[in-house]
Amino acid sequence: MEVIGKIKLINEEQTFGTSGFRKRELVVTTDEQYPQMIMIEFVQDKCDLLNSYKVGQDVKVSINLRGREWINPEGVAKYFNAIQGWRIEAMQAAAPQDLPPVDQFQPADNTTSAEPDDLPF
Repeated sequence: MEVIGKIKLINEEQTFGTSGFRKRELVVTTDEQYPQMIMIEFVQDKCDLLNSYKVGQDVKVSINLRGREWINPEGVAKYFNAIQGWRIEAMQAAAPQDLPPVDQFQPADNTTSAEPDDLPF
């Protein structure tokens, strides 16, 4: 799966536990009628992928959906979802269309100075 949008936020890397589990969060705002702000987490060695990106860049992020179950002390099951990124790519701005040089067009030959100038400006 992929999320395409503009980087809104890149959090600092966090480290947890004695094993040194690393996590870094990225928020991407999608470009659609109702923009969504999607939080994507990068874990362990994937945290380093965010080092070369900045807020405001257009990106495409490859993601996996993760889910897990947790049983609370009362024995009730709770379910959690996470969106994990595993690749990020900068989106290139669309290149402007190349137009032919002006001298390739034929000049208009049916104009005269006797025509009225009816333009409003």
